[in-house]
Amino acid sequence: MRASRAATRYAILTVVSAVLLAPLVFMVSIALSSDQTTREMSFRFLPTEFEFGNFVRAFTADIPIGRFLLNSTVIVVVSCVGMTLSSALVAYGFARLRAPGKNVLFGVLLSTMMIPAEVLLIPQFILFRHLGWIDTLLPIIVPNFFANAYNVFLIRQFITRIPAELDEAAMLDGLGHFGLFRRIIMPLMKPVLVAVAIFTFTFNWGYFFGPLIYLNSEEKMPLALGIQVLSATSSGAQTPPWNMVMVGALILILPMVAVYYFGQKYLYEAGVVSGSAGLK
Repeated sequence: MRASRAATRYAILTVVSAVLLAPLVFMVSIALSSDQTTREMSFRFLPTEFEFGNFVRAFTADIPIGRFLLNSTVIVVVSCVGMTLSSALVAYGFARLRAPGKNVLFGVLLSTMMIPAEVLLIPQFILFRHLGWIDTLLPIIVPNFFANAYNVFLIRQFITRIPAELDEAAMLDGLGHFGLFRRIIMPLMKPVLVAVAIFTFTFNWGYFFGPLIYLNSEEKMPLALGIQVLSATSSGAQTPPWNMVMVGALILILPMVAVYYFGQKYLYEAGVVSGSAGLK
């Protein structure tokens, strides 16, 4: 009976996995299609052509996916550094420093999570326009240096589980709060910091709405927006180059899959998946 239940369970999981993987297989098939097949729109579900040269063409001047990829890389690298450091510093203050009204301020910070991003769109646009940041990467990158309420909450909960005796021992050795944060707390926070970096990476790597609002020049567009622009262009047959669009989509997907694959252990150690943070 137990073996039959296990077989049924695996059969169901196999069917569900096949259904979920079907769009990815079709995407790969289109990405490997020739230009002739693309113009005729005669795609097949399983690959019948293997035009691996499409991945080389994606980095040519005619199809600037390479430029889009570089812009996305710059955005996510700088954003991950800014968000991780700023959130860690703010979280350390709420977790370890003693100040009147600290809990009230923390509650106010958490309440900002209930504000819809659409409400802030027009004030932010006006602010960035007065700063002269429109059509630059700054409106996308700079906000990541001012922490995030959810990330602060996540890191703070992790820090509260670090024994306070470590702080006392470090201060007896002459360390101040900054030295304590840099030499003691930061190394112990590695799992949760990696988790925050993963969240920031996935958000900014596929970020579409912000670049659509603030960027006008094609050479400054990240990959997500660049693919949309590429899908709106047409060849001589008035057909978008769907094979190159799918190449860009695969380039957009694969880094996120790789980041989650190699970083999932840190998500578990940080308690993001299981719901309980702790030291490992």
